[in-house]
Amino acid sequence: MVREGQPDIRLVPSVVSGDPDDRRSIVSAASIPAKKLGIKTAQPLSMAMRVCPTLVVVRGDWEWYKRCSEGFIEICRSYSPVLQQFSIDECFLDMSFRCYGKDPVEVASRLKDEVRNKLGFTVNVGVGSNKLLAKMASDFEKPDKVHTLWESEVREKMWPLGVRDLLWVGKKTEEKLLSYGIRTIGDLASLGIGSLTGLVGRKFAFQLHENANGRDNSPVETETAEAKSYSAERTFSRDLTDPKDIDKALFNVACVVAHRIRRDSFRASTVSMFIKYKDFSVAQKQCQVPQPTDITAVILNEARRMLSEVWDGVTPLRQVGLGVSKLTHESYVQMSLFEDPKLEYYREWDRKYDERRAKAEDARMLAYERMKRSGEESE
Repeated sequence: MVREGQPDIRLVPSVVSGDPDDRRSIVSAASIPAKKLGIKTAQPLSMAMRVCPTLVVVRGDWEWYKRCSEGFIEICRSYSPVLQQFSIDECFLDMSFRCYGKDPVEVASRLKDEVRNKLGFTVNVGVGSNKLLAKMASDFEKPDKVHTLWESEVREKMWPLGVRDLLWVGKKTEEKLLSYGIRTIGDLASLGIGSLTGLVGRKFAFQLHENANGRDNSPVETETAEAKSYSAERTFSRDLTDPKDIDKALFNVACVVAHRIRRDSFRASTVSMFIKYKDFSVAQKQCQVPQPTDITAVILNEARRMLSEVWDGVTPLRQVGLGVSKLTHESYVQMSLFEDPKLEYYREWDRKYDERRAKAEDARMLAYERMKRSGEESE
């Protein structure tokens, strides 16, 4: 873009998003100047443009991001095989053995510079004694920096930060804490568990209290063969053109996929969908969700948004499919989703759906067993 005489989007208020004319588009990434204006990731694009009418909007390129991500992870893995990918552009490295007898900041600086020199983009590296502190440190001043946050530095570097800066604290949780006079992470760290439980519930209260005090016992979990994907598709008996019929099919496959990952105690960070035309050509799209999820409505809404981007709404379709990947078993990753009041309704809907599916599956299994016994008796 710079070579073509356009502005350097790193140096002006800019965002990566979808169609500026589509009110459903959200901000996927924002430049530092945009962030300074209050524009945030996952914010509706329409809201961001009200904040900055001259905002530069560029479309994302998933395939390019994927290649950059793979190159980034490959470099990180060369520093330690104990790696847990956190998002498309973030990961945790356990350097306990690799850094023995070495200056961890020096090693982190070398990694940062290697990414810049080989891949052409910059990263921040946070160094800490646990995953929480390393993540918090990586979000300090950017770009192209190395920051430390050891347990001995929590009081000085982390406690003065606003409570929203603590990992997993979303907008609704922030509002509850602010209403109680809890404005900084330090305020939260000194609040009693009992008072905090009354605000956010027992399980989340314990996590927030531990995190505010810089404590996090979760290990760096290396990826295993279990990390897989789930998908479902619907082939139509006749080619469809009615958007209502297409949406109904998409709804059905979203229900199936979301039920399967809940059944196996997974949550997914990536949603993908595809459509197949009558000539068997395929159009597909993939996106990252802000937080790993197993909620049908969240997965479905992402699929609907992508469908509107790949289908013109009139060309006949032969098949529609949906998949999820980038799976995790961790339950605490959904805490920041409390900022959407509809999520509790969605979870209750999912719970009832799962119950109906379980009953139907039990009934089919019972019928199968009866048929099997009947066949054995006739023999």
